[in-house]
Parts: sequence; structure tokens; C-alpha cells
Amino acid sequence: MNAVTDAKTGGGVLELSGLRETDRDRYLACLLTPADRRDAVAALYAFNAEIARIRDLVREPLPGEVRLQYWRDLLAGAAHGATEANPIAAALLAAIHHHHLPVSALNGMLDARVFDLYDDPMEASAMFEGYAGETAAALIQLASVVLDPEAAAGTATVAGHAGVAQAIAGALLLLPTHRARGQLYLPLEILSAVGLDRDSFLAGQDKVRISAAVEAFAGLGRDHLRKARDAGPPPRSLVPAYLTVALAEGVLLAAQKRGADVLDAGLRQPQWRRQLRMLSASVKGSF
Repeated sequence: MNAVTDAKTGGGVLELSGLRETDRDRYLACLLTPADRRDAVAALYAFNAEIARIRDLVREPLPGEVRLQYWRDLLAGAAHGATEANPIAAALLAAIHHHHLPVSALNGMLDARVFDLYDDPMEASAMFEGYAGETAAALIQLASVVLDPEAAAGTATVAGHAGVAQAIAGALLLLPTHRARGQLYLPLEILSAVGLDRDSFLAGQDKVRISAAVEAFAGLGRDHLRKARDAGPPPRSLVPAYLTVALAEGVLLAAQKRGADVLDAGLRQPQWRRQLRMLSASVKGSF
């Protein structure tokens, strides 16, 4: 069976990629995407989910580097074995071919994900913004190219800010997981400003300073979200690419309210609430 088939048959990439399990929010966003673009967008989201979860699947960086290299080889036309054996790979190649997606952006995503494999710190906010630009913002832009390439050409600014806001919300959601394995995405620049370092933040003892750091990081996310909105709503044809961004504000506001408590308790809202938020964003045409 071809990896990219009519979704009505139940055999499309939405099912084959396991996107429902690896990234439920983007899976639901795909259901609100025009049917003729849905498989290609789902292929991008499935690719993103695969490379984002590599750290969860390996115990050492080297096996993670090998997994990333597989995707680099695929994009370079040097795939190992039959591509059809990997439905995500087959669907991604189909999306690249049919929608003329820039391979450089996909390689940029892979390069950025090397950071996930190690416990090196984010030195400054600008470093995190660069990471977010190569990951979350790039994914928004790639999905936009699939949806409407002409409209996508003029949305780099809004996608950039939206992607940073989304990445900060994602890092806050995963704080308990990252902390458990000694990993930290909050920039040292922010920690230093409130009198903390990496170890003291991860230790979780100084609740007042930790709360200040969390609030500042979430505030950075809200600032980028405001800038994205100030740039104006995306063209209607591109709204599906921004649906998961609509979930960021709730996370950022909750993090600022709960402060240090986010180290131990997750910020993720119930699925039904997230689903309604994305549906509302789809109807309104904004995030």
C-alpha cells in the first residue's frame, strides 16, 4: 500500500504514521486541514514527532545521532533499505516532491535536534529563539508552504514569533520530564538574572527564585505571541498551520501563575479543552 493514500480509505499517513499517539494535538490539527493537503501536512508533523522523541528512545547520544543521520541520508537521497518500509519516510519524500518543500529547512530541524540528545545548557534567550526558529517555527512555515505557497512567502515574521511562543510553551510543559533526566531548556541568562544557576534550578529548593525564572521564561513566550498577533492574522488558507499555536497562551499564563510548581506538576490541559481551543481558532481564523 502506498504510504500516501486517500484518508477516506482509512489507510492514509494519519493512520500509518501513528501521529495520533506521538502528537495528538497536531493529529487533531490535521483533521481541521483541507483534505487535499492533509497527508502532506501529517507527514511533516509525523517527521517532527519522530525526531523530537529520539531522546526518549535512546539512553546515550550516539544512538540518537545515528537516528538523525538516517533522516539526513534520506533527504540526501541515500536512504538505507526500502523507503516503503518506513511509511513516515515515504510520506515525507512524497510531500517534498509534490509541494517542492525546501530540504534545507528539514535538515535545519535535524541539526537543531542534536541539542536534545545532550544536557548542554541554553546559554541565552537568543540561543533558545534560534532553536525554536529551526524547529517549531520551521514546521509552521513548512506546513504553510503545503497549504498555500504564495501566501506562505509573506509570513516569515508571524511564523517566527509564533514558533518561539509555541516552543517555550512546549518546554514548560515538559519541565518535569526534562528535570528528571537533568536537562534544562530555560536559558542560563534568565536563571542568572534571578540569582540561580542550572544546578540550583534543577534542585528545586529555592521556590521564590525558581518561580521568578519560570515567570520570566513564560513572559518571553507571551512577548513573542503578542508580536505574532501584532503582525496580523495569517491568511485564511494558512490557519491550519497555526492551530496548535492557539494552545500556547493557556500554557504560558498557567506557568506564570503556578511558578515553581510546574517542576512537579504538568501544565497540560484536558484533551477536550485543547480540542475545543483549536476548533475555535479554526473557526475564527486566528490563534
